[in-house]
Amino acid sequence: MTSRIYAFEPAAIPALPIDGTKELFPVRRIYCVGRNYAAHAVEMGHDPNKEPPFFFQKSPGNVSLVDGKFPYPPQSQDVHFEIEMVVALGKGGRDIAAESALEHVFGYAVGLDMTRRDLQNEAKELRRPWEVSKAFEHSAPCGPILPVAVVGHPNTGTIAVDVNGERRQTGDLSQMIWKVPEIISYLSRFFELGAGDLIFSGTPAGVGSVSRGDVMVGHVDGLGDLTVAVV
Repeated sequence: MTSRIYAFEPAAIPALPIDGTKELFPVRRIYCVGRNYAAHAVEMGHDPNKEPPFFFQKSPGNVSLVDGKFPYPPQSQDVHFEIEMVVALGKGGRDIAAESALEHVFGYAVGLDMTRRDLQNEAKELRRPWEVSKAFEHSAPCGPILPVAVVGHPNTGTIAVDVNGERRQTGDLSQMIWKVPEIISYLSRFFELGAGDLIFSGTPAGVGSVSRGDVMVGHVDGLGDLTVAVV
């Protein structure tokens, strides 16, 4: 077998710590579910009763590790936080049945979908893709992966963000329009999912902007807190 010769040293594989172990969870892809809480869909000017689930992607390299810093991105004056429960897959496949979808989940984490809202709104008006507003460096802060064996499959409980000690966004996991098994099943119709995939499962109402110097604390019941400073 001939060894591969790269033109330059490949980038390190993005990875998240697995809580309670020395192992790392290698990140393969990042999928994000849009408008998966009814109140947030209304907040963003849409009717949650008329839409099937839709998805966009971030790059694996957008993952920002536990309790870190979020560098305020250039070319934006309005950057928003969106708290999300992150689903980490331990195995993948195509056309996964909803009834067996949870068997593919390795664990869960607390994540933030950071968004250049001004650039996203501009893209919407021009009917352009969202990558510049969603898939920038450090735009996916994420806490450690908590294995299913430890936390089970959370489907109720508070999901919230405090900024500088003040509650800014809050909801309950039970308010998700599309539940985790449905998300995995639907997504697998369009993509071949794989071990290492992260799915950001949507955000409740109350998204808002942050500035340099702010400290965000994201929380999901059963999964703990994620503290991120805006620098």
